[in-house]
Amino acid sequence: MKVILQLYGIFFKIGLFTLGGGSAVIPVVLKEATKREWLSREQFLDAIGLINCLPGPISTNVSTFTGYQVKRLPGAAAALLGVITPSIIIVILLTMLFQQIMDYPVVQAVFNGIRPAVVAIVLNAIWLLAKPAQLNKYFNWLLAVVGFAGIALFDIHPVILVVAAALYGLFLRDRVVKAMDGRASKKGGDSNAA
Repeated sequence: MKVILQLYGIFFKIGLFTLGGGSAVIPVVLKEATKREWLSREQFLDAIGLINCLPGPISTNVSTFTGYQVKRLPGAAAALLGVITPSIIIVILLTMLFQQIMDYPVVQAVFNGIRPAVVAIVLNAIWLLAKPAQLNKYFNWLLAVVGFAGIALFDIHPVILVVAAALYGLFLRDRVVKAMDGRASKKGGDSNAA
């Protein structure tokens, strides 16, 4: 029961203090999950890939996944309830006050300050997930760039990107790895012979 309450409390805090949408939750959950050794960075990266193929908000999906890894269904329920409770309370309060407060310059100034911070949080998530993604190996960086371009420039849905990357992993990646490793061993063999 202690772990269930801990999950609820941690995800309540994440839900309360993480602003900027689902992507902003990723580095915070990553930090909490790896600090407590619930998930490794590699497991978390795999989870993000899976979660992007599922319907629903990233924040609830990543919380549910993490909670499930810790304590199965009770953990998933605790993490999910923890992350959504603050939003429910805040949305109810804000909808009651929204029209009255949005015209105040101080409120607009707060939101103008928060937006760049959210960008920094998302960039931090990219930084933390880049190493386990092994972007420096086997043209993985190229897949990342092409995927980003597909989403940013051509409005390709992220699910299509994840499915295409999964198909690449299933059918082509081993061939690329073997070809790259073969080239590296030939170069290494040539330099040793010299």
